Amino acid sequence: MCLPKFPIILIDVCFADPPFNLDKKYTSYKDRRAVDEYLAWCEQWLRELVRVTKPSGSILVHNIPKWLTYYADILNEIAHFRHWIAWDAMSAPVGKTLLPAHYGILFYSKQAKGTKFFEVRAPHKTCRECGAFLKDYGGKKDQRHPFGMLVSDVWTDIHRIRHNKRRDPHPCQLPIHLLERLILMTTDEGDLVLDPFLGTGTTAIAAKRLSRHYIGIELDPTYHQVALEKLAQTKPTRYEGYPVSLFLGKIQSIRDCDAAHIFPPQLTKQQKRRQKAAAQPVPEPLPLAFLPVAAE
Repeated sequence: MCLPKFPIILIDVCFADPPFNLDKKYTSYKDRRAVDEYLAWCEQWLRELVRVTKPSGSILVHNIPKWLTYYADILNEIAHFRHWIAWDAMSAPVGKTLLPAHYGILFYSKQAKGTKFFEVRAPHKTCRECGAFLKDYGGKKDQRHPFGMLVSDVWTDIHRIRHNKRRDPHPCQLPIHLLERLILMTTDEGDLVLDPFLGTGTTAIAAKRLSRHYIGIELDPTYHQVALEKLAQTKPTRYEGYPVSLFLGKIQSIRDCDAAHIFPPQLTKQQKRRQKAAAQPVPEPLPLAFLPVAAE
């Protein structure tokens, strides 16, 4: 199935992680094209992604900043800019230039208003040694959410896949919990997610774990087979009945609206004092015999 055959208004969220044109060693694709040829090809699938997205849907594109600047120029004509998410690349300095320290994820919506979007929380960062909070909340510790902070457009808490035992035979594999955060942020259960560069199935696995439907397109038979085998073993991940992103047995991301049903409410000091005062028993009135009597 190819994108031009898709009907209009079908997809809730499109996520694309295309080849970077950096001569990566794919098995069925030559990752080195002339710049004009590469950008013309990218424009084709970018326009198709916008076309097949629902009015309330979003388009998410992952790449290095160099190409995202060109993508943004194309998308600005046919969609609506919402965010540039900077994802920490955990890079090493190479010299003679600024350290390339992040990948980018463009977040565009099909329409200017009415886009489906959910705030997402990530766990508070704590010290590995003592468990203390790393963030200084100053005089607002009482306003600290019991689970974690709302995520911003800079993500430093999700790392690239570091260990070979978690890697597939693919040169550019993304961590599943990165896709889970994006899917939680832009969809409901039962929504449809499309990835036109599926690779070994990361987006589809994330969607299935979060009880979303998915469509993946992949031209390489080896990657396709790996994706099928992994999907067959994938089951939904839930906590207290709500879909969440889990990594190493801990919640990595959760929608704020779902967290409100799971964790105790976030109260200020004044609200806590009022709650404590309301919980204190009211003293019983003294019997009449013990009431002071005015002297005659």
